[in-house]
Amino acid sequence: MTARLRIGILGAARIAPAALIAPARAVPEVEVAAIAARDPGRARAFAARHRIPRVHDSYDALLADRELDAIFNPLPNGLHCTWTIRALEAGKHVLCEKPFAANAAEAEAMAAAATRTGKVLMEAFHYRYHPLAQRMVDVVRGGALGRVQHIETTMCVPLPLPGNIRYRFDLAGGATMDTGAYCVHMLRHLAGAEPTVTRAEARLSSPHVDRWMTADFTFADGRTGRMTCALFSSTLLKITARVVGDRGELHVVNPVLPQLWHRLRVRDADGVRVERVPGRPTYEHQLRAFVEHVLRGAPVLTPPTDSIANMRVIDRIYEKAGLPLRGAHV
Repeated sequence: MTARLRIGILGAARIAPAALIAPARAVPEVEVAAIAARDPGRARAFAARHRIPRVHDSYDALLADRELDAIFNPLPNGLHCTWTIRALEAGKHVLCEKPFAANAAEAEAMAAAATRTGKVLMEAFHYRYHPLAQRMVDVVRGGALGRVQHIETTMCVPLPLPGNIRYRFDLAGGATMDTGAYCVHMLRHLAGAEPTVTRAEARLSSPHVDRWMTADFTFADGRTGRMTCALFSSTLLKITARVVGDRGELHVVNPVLPQLWHRLRVRDADGVRVERVPGRPTYEHQLRAFVEHVLRGAPVLTPPTDSIANMRVIDRIYEKAGLPLRGAHV
């Protein structure tokens, strides 16, 4: 391992510039060193645009590159498991885009591969690394809201693109796999516990593929929860988290990309206050955490154990909604 973490990208994904290339410019220990895509021409164009020095003609060739230390995997959901395991077995650390896998069984296989190879595997829930995410937890657990009774998370965004990979069942698509993964993760994060799914209702864009989903939860201590997510619904844009206690309420707008704009509002016995939590872009915080974990063994907030737990909840949501698990057809 060199003092710099040399990362290769699997696929010329649209998320890669924001999630890796731009933050790498602010993290001196990172070098985005290579890329491979199914279409070599697209990979070459992507590399030229973003000044990536090496282009490989296949994913396997990228994984065989001995000058790479780690892999960023932003492939479609249904390909996360296969290529993450191959990368780990090729001796690479992996930063894997969310959702971690197509289902919990795949997540468990990925975690086992990381343990077997001794390599780092981290899920890219970038919002979790911004100081706002910890501030939300501090408010909830600090006692100002009293006994927490109910937690709600919502992420509805306008992506009415039926041909997009997010709408393809064979690639493990669906709203719950995309925006819903954030909702489930945030609800678990705020609760500090694992929920039981009691009800789920979906609206479909095609057979088996949800464009909208809502689910209700209970926790062992009596708290309740609800998440609503959508890629195409009457609610065009809503990204919020809400926690209701017997003495107050927390309401956060845009906890996912707080660097763009956000608002944290607390109502408690002292009145109402609104906060802004400073921080760098979420992806930069995330990349720094990945680097610290790989190079110096620092703990991370989204390890494979957390990813498995998140996928288990997503699996139960699909089951309650009467839909097949993603990846179950393979």
